[in-house]
Amino acid sequence: MQVQVVDHPLAAVALTVLRDERTARPQFRAALDDLASILVYEAARGLPTMPVSVTTPLATTTGTVLAAEPVVAPVLRAGLGMLPAALGLMPDARTAFIGLSRDEITFQPTVYLESVPADLAGRPVFLLDPMLATGGSALHALSLLTARGATGIVVVSVVAAPEGLDALERSGLDIRLVAAAVDERLNDVAYIVPGLGDAGDRIYGAV
Repeated sequence: MQVQVVDHPLAAVALTVLRDERTARPQFRAALDDLASILVYEAARGLPTMPVSVTTPLATTTGTVLAAEPVVAPVLRAGLGMLPAALGLMPDARTAFIGLSRDEITFQPTVYLESVPADLAGRPVFLLDPMLATGGSALHALSLLTARGATGIVVVSVVAAPEGLDALERSGLDIRLVAAAVDERLNDVAYIVPGLGDAGDRIYGAV
């Protein structure tokens, strides 16, 4: 598994805003959108392209278009906070939705929504999941996407825990991870430390 931690001053500034417990929801959403744009930009660096002819006001030259329609798959709820940035960069992408909630006793994911194209073969796929903690939610989503033919999936996260990275590595899946930071550890209730709290609650409010 390839792991890329994005080293950029603007990413570091946005991450600091997200970590700060004083950051209100509107500012949290704005900072997440800024950071997601940087992360998705880096995640999309390997997108396959093909040449096309384009006519400018002065001449005909060669341009570039994407060779295949990307698919972005946010893990609900929190992944929705990264979706506008992904679609802003890849407006023709198709969106898949994977809804998972966490069992607060076992820390395992419970599925409540799976809306994914039947055939993902040959299409670039990006999994948007701000928090890679135990890796359970990401692994469930990755297994679903892989079963539909996806390969070379890129996981885009804000922060990751070493335990989550180990879980993805052990899976043997063909994936790449792009994140803003790899944090210290999980605490005894499987939250990332220092982390940024519950991303879904901070985006939308506790429910």
